[in-house]
Amino acid sequence: MSEAAFYSGKYRNVFREYGYSEEEINERLQDTWDKLFSDKHPETQIYFTVGDDEAYMLDTGNNDVRTEGMSYGMMMAVQLDNKEVFDRLWKWTYKNMYMTEGVHAGYFAWSCNPDGSKRAYGPAPDGEEYFAMALFFASHRWGDGEGVFNYGQQARDLLRSCLHNGEDGEGYPMWNPENKLIKFIPEVEFSDPSYHLPHFYELFALWAYPEDRAFWKEAATASRKYLKIACHPETGLAPEYAYYDGTPNNERGYGHFFSDSYRVACNIGLDYEWFKDEECPVEINERIQQFFVDKDPEDFRRYTISGEPFEEKSLHPVGLVATNAMASLCTSGPNAQKCVELFWNTPVRTGDRRYYDNCLYLFSFLALSGNYKIWMPTE
Repeated sequence: MSEAAFYSGKYRNVFREYGYSEEEINERLQDTWDKLFSDKHPETQIYFTVGDDEAYMLDTGNNDVRTEGMSYGMMMAVQLDNKEVFDRLWKWTYKNMYMTEGVHAGYFAWSCNPDGSKRAYGPAPDGEEYFAMALFFASHRWGDGEGVFNYGQQARDLLRSCLHNGEDGEGYPMWNPENKLIKFIPEVEFSDPSYHLPHFYELFALWAYPEDRAFWKEAATASRKYLKIACHPETGLAPEYAYYDGTPNNERGYGHFFSDSYRVACNIGLDYEWFKDEECPVEINERIQQFFVDKDPEDFRRYTISGEPFEEKSLHPVGLVATNAMASLCTSGPNAQKCVELFWNTPVRTGDRRYYDNCLYLFSFLALSGNYKIWMPTE
């Protein structure tokens, strides 16, 4: 247990272990950040500034701004110590996405136009959990400011909404209060396996409002158990949507392994790196890497969770290369190394579909270089 980063403060540099030099790793990380966040690289850019103090992350495939991308950008910024980018993203988010009335008061509208107008009035829970975690890390790394920039209070208030919305008769919580599992959206009673972040919940159990901390500890345990039943026992593949008993929810065609599902391998890998809990299902990542190691990324497809391919090609093959590599945080052997080497030799994506791929790309590069860290309180 002491080897886990939470206890030791030490993070694996998987690239270094596989023979890449510190200099080339650091150069590549900076180059990746620049390609996503600088207007000098329009073919790969996904971050765009607005005025003097705001910015958004653009989903270039759908031409909208999503809580997923905004929270991802904030996490990337705090990990790389870029407070200006973090604050720009957070100010745009709070100004345009935060909802103050109706059944979703206290949550963020999951999709907006680049001009800030809302395209949807419902939230997506993966955005909320990343917002909260990024805000806690910002609080600990840079200290709290005033108002919207009181990062710690914003995180605690958001988590309280996630658990307690609806208790007054209006609204819905984002987690099922009985089984402690995150929902796909607050109004439904099924989940998305890629939303399960037990390593975040372990930290929420330390930093949320005291009355909510026991819930988050139980949620971490519940999510690790859930992933074991939601992922296929032979391939390791997860459906995009799944019922609480782990069976695929294919009512709208989302019961297969496709874009959302890719993140499961990332989440298991980072959970193991941070906490090395004995319930962390590392065997899932081993199976995923075994399934993909001999497949050509140009032929990645939609799959049933048992591994049967559809004709439909993957929309985000670079993202899948990246997540399969990040799985190596908790795997070893030739498959782990092959996945990391393929990722190293794959450039960030260009074109209209680049947003999701390149978000997963930077997260994976951060993690595999030992730069996806827990930022603890300084006191």
